[in-house]
Amino acid sequence: MSASTRPTFSEHDAEPVPGLPGPLPAGETILWQGAPRWGGLARRALHLRGLGVYFFLLAVWRGGALSADGVGVQDALLGALFIIALGAIPLGMLAGFAWLSARTTLYTVTNRRVVVRTGVALPLTVNIPFAVIGSAAVARHGDGTGDIALQVMAPHRISWLALWPHTRSWRITRPEPTLRAVPEPEAVAQLLGRALAAAASMPVRAVPASAAQRPAGQGSAEAMA
Repeated sequence: MSASTRPTFSEHDAEPVPGLPGPLPAGETILWQGAPRWGGLARRALHLRGLGVYFFLLAVWRGGALSADGVGVQDALLGALFIIALGAIPLGMLAGFAWLSARTTLYTVTNRRVVVRTGVALPLTVNIPFAVIGSAAVARHGDGTGDIALQVMAPHRISWLALWPHTRSWRITRPEPTLRAVPEPEAVAQLLGRALAAAASMPVRAVPASAAQRPAGQGSAEAMA
């Protein structure tokens, strides 16, 4: 399999095309681009709501424990408020990270691949050719957004650490790249499904040995179909 059909990572300082590490090859077109909404990213990828409930319950337990020890109501309340204030620090940091991540992330679907450009401090682009995507699943949520998870076929793998938080929750050993909190998820999923089906129906031309040995990014475009 040529290098152009493997998931690739690249770091970059400038983008010839927004969201992409380089110009589009001949015959490749952008079908859709979008960014995650930070609220959905915070709730579902960073589990901000669950952590908030955890610190609230911990504060209630702390207040109850102090009351059981015989301290006054005011001291018990102060003990509970201390836990809430302590929890507000990591919650605030996670909320800020979610906002920055949403601001710096751009999802791109072309007729040959899915591209995730992310990175708060250092921009990182992940190319996922259609040839390695086994299936795509969409999860709709009450806020009008949805998550589209991509199953990467073995033996290919995506680095969970490099792509997080744009991965499916609790899938660490076999990470699934996920377009998080995208608006109109049904329309995006249908577009992606049609593109995957069209790419699968295209005949794959054999890549000459000399072309297969080229560095990543210089392989035959037909090998990505």
